[in-house]
Amino acid sequence: QVQLVESGGGLVQAGGSLRLSCAASGSIFSINAMAWYRQAPGKQRELVASITSGGSVVYVTNYAGSVKGRFTISRDNAKNTVYLQMNSLKPEDTAVYYCNAEIITIATMWGRGYWGQGTQVTVSS
Repeated sequence: QVQLVESGGGLVQAGGSLRLSCAASGSIFSINAMAWYRQAPGKQRELVASITSGGSVVYVTNYAGSVKGRFTISRDNAKNTVYLQMNSLKPEDTAVYYCNAEIITIATMWGRGYWGQGTQVTVSS
């Protein structure tokens, strides 16, 4: 009933930029927090950045220390979409990036977390 679809991954040289998008669709009543995670080969999935809903135009964002100052998370509630602007990319940013969102569906009227299928980001040195 609910789908999260990521796009924007790819291969980029170190120092380059990519913008990831994640669009939610389905029987959505509302979306609370949204976030990006990543998982590198042989490593656990880790939180990259998150953004609250806040119920206003002011959102609270949170970043992993390793990406602070280089990545920016944002959202467009009208499009049910969250973005991750990644600048000054490093080889260690190479991973599969996953979108996560806490979504309240029309059918249940309670929220739970949903995951996208992931998009590969590869940064060459």
